Amino acid sequence: MSATVTAQPDSAAPPPPPPAPPARPVAYPPLQGRELVLGTLALSLATFMNVLDTSIANVSIPAIAGDMGVSPGQGTWVITSFAVANAISVPLTGWLTQRFGQVRLFVMSVLLFVVASWLCGLAPNIELLIAFRVLQGLVAGPMIPLSQTLLLASYPPAKAGMAMAMWGMTVLVAPVAGPLLGGWITDNISWPWIFYINIPVGLFAAALTWSIYHQRDPGPRRVPLDVVGLLLLVLFVGSMQIMIDKGKELDWFESGEIIALTVVSVVSFLFFLAWELTDQHPIVELRLFARRNFLTGTLSLSVAYGLFFGNVVLLPLWLQQFMGYTATWAGLATAPVGLLAIVLSPWVGKNVSRIDPRRLATVAFVGFGAVLWMRSHFNTQADFTTILIPTLLQGAAMAFFFIPLQAIVFSGLRPDQMPSAAGLSNFVRITAGAVGTSLFTTLWESRAALHHAQLAEAVNDGSATAVGTIAQLMASGMSREQALSNIDRMLNQQAFTLAVTDLFYLSSGLFFLLVGVVWLSRPIRGVGGGGGGGAH
Repeated sequence: MSATVTAQPDSAAPPPPPPAPPARPVAYPPLQGRELVLGTLALSLATFMNVLDTSIANVSIPAIAGDMGVSPGQGTWVITSFAVANAISVPLTGWLTQRFGQVRLFVMSVLLFVVASWLCGLAPNIELLIAFRVLQGLVAGPMIPLSQTLLLASYPPAKAGMAMAMWGMTVLVAPVAGPLLGGWITDNISWPWIFYINIPVGLFAAALTWSIYHQRDPGPRRVPLDVVGLLLLVLFVGSMQIMIDKGKELDWFESGEIIALTVVSVVSFLFFLAWELTDQHPIVELRLFARRNFLTGTLSLSVAYGLFFGNVVLLPLWLQQFMGYTATWAGLATAPVGLLAIVLSPWVGKNVSRIDPRRLATVAFVGFGAVLWMRSHFNTQADFTTILIPTLLQGAAMAFFFIPLQAIVFSGLRPDQMPSAAGLSNFVRITAGAVGTSLFTTLWESRAALHHAQLAEAVNDGSATAVGTIAQLMASGMSREQALSNIDRMLNQQAFTLAVTDLFYLSSGLFFLLVGVVWLSRPIRGVGGGGGGGAH
C-alpha cells in the first residue's frame, strides 16, 4: 500500500540517507529536554504528512475520477504524476541543501507542500489537479531526507539508533493511516479534504521546526548545478510517463503522439546517459552502476517496488469498482499492511549488520510472492477476511524488504559516495513505482477486455445456461435489454476479477525470480544501510 502504494505507496519505500553536507560542516550540540521533544515532534509531523499523501489518495481515486468526469485509469495519474515529479526532485536534494541551507530548505519545502496541497483541493478539473500534484511532488523531494538529517543532528551519537527507530515508526504508521483516513474523508466529507488536512499540520510543523532549528543552519553556499542533465532527466522521464499513461487511450503505437513521445524519451535518455557519464558535476552519478552491489541492490529494490506499488494501487480500485466496497471499507481492507512492519522493522534494523542482508531480502521476496499467490486465488465471492489476511501478512514482507536492500545498495561505498548513491537509487525506485502503477492499470484493462470477450462468447442462443438466465431475469420483470445489460455487468465483474488475479499471479512469479537477482550481490558483512524502513 505505502506502501502504498506510496504505492508509493506508498504505500511504502525507504527514504534516502542525508544529503551532502557543506564543505566545512558546523557541528551543533544535540538538543535537550523540551526542545528535543518538540523538534522530534515537528520533524515527525512533516514526515508523516508527506508519506501520508502517497497512500491517502489510493482509495479516493474512484471518487476523484467520478467528480472529474474521467475513467479510474485516468484518475491514477493523480498518483503517478506526484511520484514522477518526486523522483525528479530527489536527486536535487544535495544541491538544494548546499544552495539554501538545510533548515531553510526544509521549512520552504513544507510550506510549499502546504500551498500545493491547498491548490490540489481547489482544482476544478483533472488537468489542474495533475499539475498541482506535480508541483506537490517537486517540492516534497527534500522533506524526507532532510527530516532524517535534522533528527540525527538533534540526538547524541549514542542515541542515533533510537532516533532512527522513532523516525521509522512515523513513516510506517502513515501508510496504515492513509487508506483509513482517505476512505473515511471521501465517504463522509469530500475528497478535496484529503489534501486540505495537510494545511494545519504543515503550518504547525514548519513554524515549530523554524523556531527550534533556525539557529542550527550552516547557511547557503554557491555550488554548480548540472542544468543540462536536469533538463534531459525531466524530458526523458516525463515523456516516458506520459507515453505509458496515455498509451491505452490512444491505441499505443497506432498513434503518432505515442510514437513521438517514445522517440523523445529514448533520444533524451541516450543523451542523458552520455552527458551524465562525462560531466564534471553530474546530477546523478551513473558510474555507481559499475559497482556490483549498487547495481543488483538498486535493480532488486526498484523492480520489487514497481510490482509492490502497482498492486497497492490496483487492489482498492478492484474492491471499489467491482466488489461493492466503499472507500472506507477499501481502506480497512488495505490499511493493516503496516502493522507487522511496525512490529518487525526494529528487529530487522538491529540485525541487518549481523545477518547477511541477502537472506533477509529473500524472506521479503518469498513473503511478497506468497502473499500475491494467495491473492491470485481471489474470486467474486471473496469475503472481507479472505482479502484481509494477505494484507496483514504483507506487512511482514515489508519489514524485511527496505532495510536489507538499502544495506546491499550502500555496501562498500565510501561516505562521500552515499549522497549520490541515495539520490540515484531513490530516483530509480520512485520512477519504477510510477511506471509500475501505469503498467498495472493498463494491463488490467487489457486483460479484462480479453476475459470479457471470452466470457461473452458463451452468452448466445445455443447456451442453455444463458437462455435460462435471461428467461429468469425477464420473469422477474426485466425486459430482454435489461436482462442482457444485467448479464453484461456480471461478465464485467468476472472479467476484471480474472484480470486482477492474472496480475497477482504474474507479480508473485516475478518476486520469486528476484530472489536470484539479489543473490548476485556480494555485500560486505557488517555494513548496514542506514535508518529504519519507511514508506515514501
